[in-house]
Amino acid sequence: MRKLINISLAVILAFILGSCSENIMDNINKDQNDASDVASKLIITDAMTSTAFNIVGSDLAFYASVYIEHNVGVYGQFYNAEARLGDTYSSTTYNNSWDYLYANLLNLKTVINKCSTGGSEEGNYVTLGVAQILTAYNLAVLTDVMGDTPWSEALQPGVIYTPVLDKQADIYADVFTLLNDAIENLDKTTLYASLGSQDFIYGGDASLWKKFAYGLKARYTMRLSLRTPDYANVIAYADQSFASAADQAKFVYNGTTSINPWYEIFIDRNYFGASQSLHDKLAIRNDPRDAIFWKVYPGTSGALVFAPNGTPNQVQKYYSVSKITAKTSPTYLMSYHELQFLKAEAYVRLGGAANLSSAEDALIEGITAAFGKVNIGLSSTAAMAYYVDDVKARFDANPLSEVMNQKYIAFYEEEALEAYNDYRRLKGMGDNVITLENPKNDNEFPLRYAYGSEDVTTNKNVATAYGDGKYVYTEPVWWAGGTR
Repeated sequence: MRKLINISLAVILAFILGSCSENIMDNINKDQNDASDVASKLIITDAMTSTAFNIVGSDLAFYASVYIEHNVGVYGQFYNAEARLGDTYSSTTYNNSWDYLYANLLNLKTVINKCSTGGSEEGNYVTLGVAQILTAYNLAVLTDVMGDTPWSEALQPGVIYTPVLDKQADIYADVFTLLNDAIENLDKTTLYASLGSQDFIYGGDASLWKKFAYGLKARYTMRLSLRTPDYANVIAYADQSFASAADQAKFVYNGTTSINPWYEIFIDRNYFGASQSLHDKLAIRNDPRDAIFWKVYPGTSGALVFAPNGTPNQVQKYYSVSKITAKTSPTYLMSYHELQFLKAEAYVRLGGAANLSSAEDALIEGITAAFGKVNIGLSSTAAMAYYVDDVKARFDANPLSEVMNQKYIAFYEEEALEAYNDYRRLKGMGDNVITLENPKNDNEFPLRYAYGSEDVTTNKNVATAYGDGKYVYTEPVWWAGGTR
């Protein structure tokens, strides 16, 4: 009997200890402040915020604004980029953006898996569609600036440590697949509540996300014009996208807990000066935005001082600066005016009197929308007067040139990254209609961005592709005529 009792006590004790080990100790060791499973609606909010602030509105755009002469780098890292002193090809220059892009893509992959068949939120079709759109967006930005890059083997931490680089053509095929799948999912009846206030861009409105997806299809179809021109579909996709500026995809900052990154860089670094070449483009057109874009440096007086592109003095608090930068200026993921300029270019390239007439209509609409931006504030009447007096003759003489120059001007500041993409695409197509003045551009215009040092130092495939980094001056990305 004593032996049986002892055995029973041992079994009970083992059970208690086992239960303690498997349950109590697990809970003790669990970080209650770092949840292991997060609802997709929370992840998607972080992804769209990071896309706007860290990708579209930050370092990638800051450097692009120097390269395409929206701004002049007059101090620090942006002066180095202006003077082509090495920052343009260093793997450390874009490393933060490289990390943010892959972090966004990994988080969005988590959302897609959770909301797809077999996932814990199967049937959450709107969130799935939004995640697919944001994935396409981040992926396109990544390959647009880097060219061939890790993708198909990427986003597998602890499984594949040195993913291979995928060809840009294949990555772009995935971009379109993601957008098509998103449109299909956004048309389905979701089993979950609206994203609502978790959606900082559209408030959970699936119809507006769908319009955004079609707008991106128009943008990326135009991007591939050198390789697979398809101008009719650029127009068709654009016609299914934004109906007005009220529909455009923008991230709005409240000025307190969220602040526009262009405003932040001015306050924190103050490394930009007003661009002489951009000013010249406005001045020869008598463009009323010439009096709106810039102001004298705060605390100084007198006339505006424009920085010469490529040869500024490395100095702060001297050159004039942007007047349209504000804490609450939005970041545009895609604007209504971009859509109109895409249509205008597509109609011009199709040719013929009827298409040129349609191009003119789209151009006027694009200019009007750009004039009406929240930090510009010019009326539609002012836009039409400008078009009639100063733009129409230029359009009639060279439609493509004027469409692209008007788009370039409209993109000042908030849309510098797309202006950089346009310039490289046009250069690859042999359409040199936008004139840049930096004398370094003859041999040292950055045709792409360098890979991030995070992978240059750890992934042999990326390290081999990077080499000494100076390929950024000689090798355009695939869609601009290069091989990688």
